[in-house]
Amino acid sequence: MKKWLLLTLVFVAPTALGHLPETATEACHSLTPGASCAVGHSIGQCFNLTESQTLICLPERLNIAQAPSKDRIAGRPPTRKHLAIQSDGLQSTVPANRTPIASSVVTVSVQGPWRVIEANGISTHKTGAFPNAGNPHRIETQRYKYRIPATPKVAAQVTPVTLQNFGIGINGVPFDPSAAEWYLGNRGPWRYEALSGAVSLGVDDNFAHVQPSGAYHYHGLPTGLLARLQVTSEHHSPLIGWAADGFPIYALYGFQDGQNSESGIAKMRSSYQVKAGQRPAGSNQPGGYYDGTFVADYEYVEGSGSLDECNGRFVRSPNFPEGTYAYFLTEEWPIIPRCYKGTPSEDFRRGPQRTPRDRGAGRRFG
Repeated sequence: MKKWLLLTLVFVAPTALGHLPETATEACHSLTPGASCAVGHSIGQCFNLTESQTLICLPERLNIAQAPSKDRIAGRPPTRKHLAIQSDGLQSTVPANRTPIASSVVTVSVQGPWRVIEANGISTHKTGAFPNAGNPHRIETQRYKYRIPATPKVAAQVTPVTLQNFGIGINGVPFDPSAAEWYLGNRGPWRYEALSGAVSLGVDDNFAHVQPSGAYHYHGLPTGLLARLQVTSEHHSPLIGWAADGFPIYALYGFQDGQNSESGIAKMRSSYQVKAGQRPAGSNQPGGYYDGTFVADYEYVEGSGSLDECNGRFVRSPNFPEGTYAYFLTEEWPIIPRCYKGTPSEDFRRGPQRTPRDRGAGRRFG
């Protein structure tokens, strides 16, 4: 299995320019700081983020008028065109050394059949600098209100996680495993894995970055949150968050025998592996060999790890001594689960982009 190895990238260093798309610097050639610029369908401003005098075009908004017709008709933002077909699993990160913009506010209550989670989306740990060269958005407070089943049940069949939040941390920051990035910009089977390193996303040391709505969200292991919760190999993981279907989320460590708290602690392992061989080649197909660059590079191999296809198992945990189904964040892919064992709440379905004035229920942020 492929583990994600991450490199820290300090964006004030001149070497950072090596990780930027060439057009981001070309777009500001002969311009001055603050001047308008454009990269593809994105319109932005020229900024100097390095010690050199090189200006970089950081997008501010998408030029929908010049987007492909299929995206205009669907009312969705245009996708970026990418050509990368191989990666090394090295996703550059920016240091998480910035104090949160506000205090984290989270309330959890049970109201009838629902567990209601309200939060402002601000972490309890430090974050990276946003905007940065890989992510042009600023962190803003949110008004999340999610309703999830208080007594969830396993469904007859699993539900894939699409472009939506899988769940939310106990600190009020969502878990969002998917990236809206596709090979050649064609929405289809060849979607890039967010942490493969094939596409720079400007994530910080918590493997998190910011949506256009200002929503800070995790794409991988929330290292700052795990540190604050003192997750260690000596104890069963504390509660990390809640999935959209109401089941609890843990991280890394659980009982070796999920039903026996006396069985010792073991690291939970995913049952996904990188496929062997070559990808299909030809029209709109990337070709190359399977290496984890794309989500479709992975396959579930039952019994190869300690977790099922949704990165979960039935457990008797400290929070649920009577037993429950639970998800685990893992070091190996998928890290954050890619399917639901239960029925996900509609509140987690991603809706159209809204302005800061209109942001409200969790289902509507971009």
